[in-house]
Amino acid sequence: MSTPTSDPAQPSEGSRRVQPWDAFRHRDYRFLWVTGFASTVLLWIRILVTTQWLFEETGSEAMLGIVGIVQLFVQIPALLWGGALSDRIDRKRLIATANTISLVVLLAMGLLDASDSLTVPVVFAGIAVSAGAQMMVNPARSALTPATVPERHLMLAVATDTASQNAAAIVGPIVFAVVASVFGLTTAFMVGAAVAVPALLAPLFIRVAGRAEGGSNGSTIARIREGFWFVVRHPILPGLFLLDTGNTVVSFYREILPALARGLFRAGAAGTGALGAANSAGAILGAMMALFFSEYRAKGMLVLYASMVYAVALFGFGSVNQLWMGIVMIAILGGADSVTVAVRHTTVQLTTPDHMRGRAFSFMILSAQTANNIGTIWVGFWAAAIGPGNTMVLGGVIAVLATVLVWRVWRPIREYRYP
Repeated sequence: MSTPTSDPAQPSEGSRRVQPWDAFRHRDYRFLWVTGFASTVLLWIRILVTTQWLFEETGSEAMLGIVGIVQLFVQIPALLWGGALSDRIDRKRLIATANTISLVVLLAMGLLDASDSLTVPVVFAGIAVSAGAQMMVNPARSALTPATVPERHLMLAVATDTASQNAAAIVGPIVFAVVASVFGLTTAFMVGAAVAVPALLAPLFIRVAGRAEGGSNGSTIARIREGFWFVVRHPILPGLFLLDTGNTVVSFYREILPALARGLFRAGAAGTGALGAANSAGAILGAMMALFFSEYRAKGMLVLYASMVYAVALFGFGSVNQLWMGIVMIAILGGADSVTVAVRHTTVQLTTPDHMRGRAFSFMILSAQTANNIGTIWVGFWAAAIGPGNTMVLGGVIAVLATVLVWRVWRPIREYRYP
């Protein structure tokens, strides 16, 4: 793997204490950061402009449900294929190509909308193509991160990414809301295409090699299978993935925030918005907090500590009955989750060889997305059966048990040290 590049006239890595902003000292990481931030803003604009167009055109909530089915159908194979590709071809060019596809799709839909030629089937086709392309960016970008910073700064880079992605998840909807309300959806399509430009250009300015060294040259299916067995046999990753999956399945509250706002706090849309904003703000603060744990060596225990905080916060969220207290609790949930994400991503990068990183990340993302989907079903069902508050308390109980179980069973996680 090529040596990460840093700006000249900087102190040597071992001569100074690590600072939270040190990842930005490295030129290649700055370009990779621009890629990730712009890609996430692009993702949210694409989601919102296409779903808004469909709802205004058809007036059907069912159409929005179909969007989820279409995305799920294309994202799983795209994710696995993207992970295999990122371990075989130049990751920088893969990211640029995927974002170019998103640009072309959004630009085409914007031009068709401007001429009143955009149709429902075309929008669904655009969603399918762009969702698949955007899903291929994630494994390649994550696998490229260790090449852009020294190992000592890797968790700083991952934590910075986590905070930035949450910030972009706020910026994207705000940009869409302003543009769509002032200029209309046609312009929103065009703005989405414009945001894709830095997302596709920035990776081309990265100097380190984008192609992984070593690895097999078999078929795509064989390479995906190889990546799967690598993850399964890994001493740490299965435990981390199961911990995240278990906690997420029993507590995935984002999709039912309206029901939680009304059931717990007797609040309407304003309460839903406040809870969602607090969760995102907490996630940003949690990722920033993770920056200060970059030199805390017991990273495995840090995941377990953060998971336990998450579990206890679920109890609090399900037990309070005032909106401001719920805002505090859901912010803690977002913060604790961000810490676990930062450490989990760093662990994958450090304990996986370069030629396997894309596939390892694709399985990690697949695990998280599957947990999100199952969690939406689980939480929705139990909220209807026993109420939103009891559902969160039940999730807290199970999350505590899952955390204790992983702590007890997965000794390598307890003993994992970095740096």
